[in-house]
Amino acid sequence: MQRLIGLETEYGLYIEGKNPSELVFEAAEVVRCYTASPFVTGWDYRREDPRKDARGFHVEYLQTDPVDAQYDAEGTSSANLSGETRSDRVLSNGARLYNDHGHPEYSTPECISLRELVAQDRAGERIVWSCAQEYIKRTGLKVHIYKNNTDFHGASYGCHEGYLMRRTVPFDTVIRAMMPFFVTRILYAGAGKVGVETPGVFGDVPYQLSQRADFYSVEASVDTLYQRPIINTRDEPHATPSRYRRLHVICGDANMSEYVTALKVGTTRLVTEMVDAGWQPGIAIRNPVETARRLSRDPEWKWEVELEDGRTMPAIEVQRLYLREAQSRFAHADTETQWLLMAWESTLDALERDPQELHDSLDWVAKRLLLEQFIESEGVSWREPLVQSLDLAYHSIDPQDGLFAGLEQMGAVRRVVTDKDIERAMCHPPASTRAWVRGTLIERYTQSVSAVTWSRIVLSFGEQVVGLDLRDWVTQRVSQKVQKLAKAHNLTEFVNTFRELHASRKAEAEGGNQPCSGEQTTD
Repeated sequence: MQRLIGLETEYGLYIEGKNPSELVFEAAEVVRCYTASPFVTGWDYRREDPRKDARGFHVEYLQTDPVDAQYDAEGTSSANLSGETRSDRVLSNGARLYNDHGHPEYSTPECISLRELVAQDRAGERIVWSCAQEYIKRTGLKVHIYKNNTDFHGASYGCHEGYLMRRTVPFDTVIRAMMPFFVTRILYAGAGKVGVETPGVFGDVPYQLSQRADFYSVEASVDTLYQRPIINTRDEPHATPSRYRRLHVICGDANMSEYVTALKVGTTRLVTEMVDAGWQPGIAIRNPVETARRLSRDPEWKWEVELEDGRTMPAIEVQRLYLREAQSRFAHADTETQWLLMAWESTLDALERDPQELHDSLDWVAKRLLLEQFIESEGVSWREPLVQSLDLAYHSIDPQDGLFAGLEQMGAVRRVVTDKDIERAMCHPPASTRAWVRGTLIERYTQSVSAVTWSRIVLSFGEQVVGLDLRDWVTQRVSQKVQKLAKAHNLTEFVNTFRELHASRKAEAEGGNQPCSGEQTTD
């Protein structure tokens, strides 16, 4: 199995003169301004089932956030958005760009390497910003786009992560193993936030580690828009359902720092590998939701958690528990994993010594330093509205106005990829995953692609309608398949080669007395 990874980022949108109820339609217009490379619009929603719970049942409905609902114009609830309003664009780099209820959303193509994923994530920023610039030209309106998680008026939008896992591990076991990790991961993965939006028993502080922590409500749930969980239980594998699941992570912040993105996703992927192999951390955190909020708001950076057995443990030590197991299991892994293990350890060491050492690495530290410098120079307090505005400015993807962009241009933050890597990712899919098939067909045969999902592509050419099933294209042999498909000189040859690869896979499975993956080609 290839451990596929991906990110889905909903961008905050502000348009001069537009009220929140108009943003569903305006976000659609922003997405429709994409013109950079070939794309198709036929996303097939019929194959999605967001109400299916990984614990073995369906829920009757998904909850709607009343904060969002008060701004909904008639016919714009997330349940009844039309295809035109969603404005789906499937791009030649294998990514998906669309309007998610008033937020331009960019979903990266499936990736294998962290560097690949970071480049694709950064490509999304540039793609969304290019759409905004075209929108400005067409309308003359001023537009701000933020890669963050809150509008500071009670509404939250997400940055979701996806990790391919094996179906053999019961999901309740996944929850037990992952919960302590996710609760404590915010120490390095948080994006930082001025103030709080859920005051009360958890305390009111001027600055906290995480933007999403304010919006955790339950430990586990299939919902994503309201009563948000730390662990989402949505069961949409986008792969052969009997063999694989997709861990759909919604508790993380949207990160500007390439280093944090690589660290956040990389450590989580290692933990999923350990859980797939049957490992358990042997601890459980009491009241995970409350603990996550307390960690985010701890002004003294003591970061202690209470375990279910009554013990108290430093949150950094919880992370070290996972780190030590990963170091034991992956001591002789590839170069990228070696870098990740060293980065994980050095980050935890610095957090223990003095978090401010990580001003060039972690979003919450870098942003806090900028805000403290402003507060000191201007003689204002943390509660000054302008300080909150600067928080937003840190996340602006405008290269001229964004505070993080300014740090990057000064060479004040760690990079994981180059600008050349990002430029390439804007147009080209990863060559080591099934995203290559999707992106290449869109690039070469745009007019023949009639419908797309993450795991299926429908082609119409001549009198033929052909469905390419990619559910089982998650094995180590994908690169070899891609090399063969790359030699096709036309669409007919491409489809015939795909069929040959499928027939070979089917014969191999039957010869080994293994069940066929379900990969099909339909004429």
